[in-house]
Amino acid sequence: MTPEEFDTLDPEQFDLGYRYELINGVLVVTPPAGAGERSPNDELGYVLRLYRETHPQGRALDATLPEQTVAVGADRRRADRAIWVGLGRIPDEEKDVPTIVVEFVSQRRRDLVRDYVRKRDEYLAAGVKEYWVIDRFRRIMTVYRQGLGGPTSEVATESQGYQTPLLPGFVLPLARLLANADDWSRPKRSRRTREQKPKTGGTDG
Repeated sequence: MTPEEFDTLDPEQFDLGYRYELINGVLVVTPPAGAGERSPNDELGYVLRLYRETHPQGRALDATLPEQTVAVGADRRRADRAIWVGLGRIPDEEKDVPTIVVEFVSQRRRDLVRDYVRKRDEYLAAGVKEYWVIDRFRRIMTVYRQGLGGPTSEVATESQGYQTPLLPGFVLPLARLLANADDWSRPKRSRRTREQKPKTGGTDG
């Protein structure tokens, strides 16, 4: 499939909830993200909009969208969240590269390589200023930028907030996002514990 064919696909042809990407000319369809990814992503969208509406410098944020398709060369990646900064207007999705792209790491090992390496290189080459990788398993966020000699990185831990000059005055509450993800993983752990717990009872006769 060509990028032009992908870009002109009718959204009504897509199965609701699935993610569609164009990678090396192949249409890739993946299941939707789990609640442990969707919930902190939703929370991030909330704190970003709150910053825009209430902070004196909040108008630096033009817009933010979840599940946004980003053109990276001839490929089309589906980002967990896109953030546009400094345009002074609503972005044109087809022309304006997001200033910041955010990914919430998936648990599978092959996804780690994709999120930390492949997408990093693709997004930065496309003109993304900062790429945030939020890893609820390692309890950190890694921020990548394009340096003179290649990608540079900065790591924020759970006990730290993250601040970027792209969003003056905004502090990303990493601990809050990770706690939000934890809220959705606890019910699963509780169910597994109940299912594995041996049954006890009296003996007959």
